[in-house]
Amino acid sequence: EARRCARAAVSPATMPTRLHKNRKKRGHVSAGHGRIGKHRCHPSGRGNAGGQHHHRIMMDKYHPGYFGKVGQRYFHKLKNRFFCPTINLDKIPQLVGDAKAPAGQVPVVDVTKAGYFKVLGKSCDGLPAMIVKAKHFSKEAEKRIKAAGGACVLTA
Repeated sequence: EARRCARAAVSPATMPTRLHKNRKKRGHVSAGHGRIGKHRCHPSGRGNAGGQHHHRIMMDKYHPGYFGKVGQRYFHKLKNRFFCPTINLDKIPQLVGDAKAPAGQVPVVDVTKAGYFKVLGKSCDGLPAMIVKAKHFSKEAEKRIKAAGGACVLTA
């Protein structure tokens, strides 16, 4: 049976006292922390203390803009009034999927049924003609849908 090394990787909490570095410092007055500066508890304060005082240079250099305010307050903001998931034109043909329109008619795509409110104009070439129903359209989306021979229908 192989013997384990005395310096095996263990946490300092469970490490035996004889292996602590401090054992070698016994008998030396300052234990490696210096006589003048002294090893005191929190000489510059705990955590982020002194960010506007004795640590100001460090905060200004490495964390500019940490203190202060930006922008305007919006009290009691109700997020659901701004809920407007978007979809690009190049993804709309995938919503049509296998449901093909009858011969001689263009397919009707209701993007609100798929959970989208606004149609945006990012498109690939060769957009098929289709009738798109949505709550909102961007100008570019409306222009491209009409150029492909389709129509934009606003829904409530």
